[in-house]
Amino acid sequence: MYAVIETGGKQYRVAPGDVVQIERLDHPVGAVVEFDRVLAVEGDQGLVIGTPVVARARVAAEVVAQTRGPKVIAFKKKRRKNHRKTRGHRQEITTIKITQIAAA
Repeated sequence: MYAVIETGGKQYRVAPGDVVQIERLDHPVGAVVEFDRVLAVEGDQGLVIGTPVVARARVAAEVVAQTRGPKVIAFKKKRRKNHRKTRGHRQEITTIKITQIAAA
């Protein structure tokens, strides 16, 4: 059984027991999170695709960690102008473990 969920503007294919890194959620470590934006569910009844979401489908997950991703450097330079600009960015990441998929 698996499901496709949407969170943070991205889509993830998840199954029970999967550990997934997603964009930051405002929940403490150990909290239970429910995703109701389930786009597709594959289970006993076959593949059910939502329009745009599957009605009454839920995916439950537990927050494992709140971390930050790798540093990304953006360097801009204009030649012969002595113009250089360096910017860095680290995306905040929430690591979750999928506990249950309820197709209802």
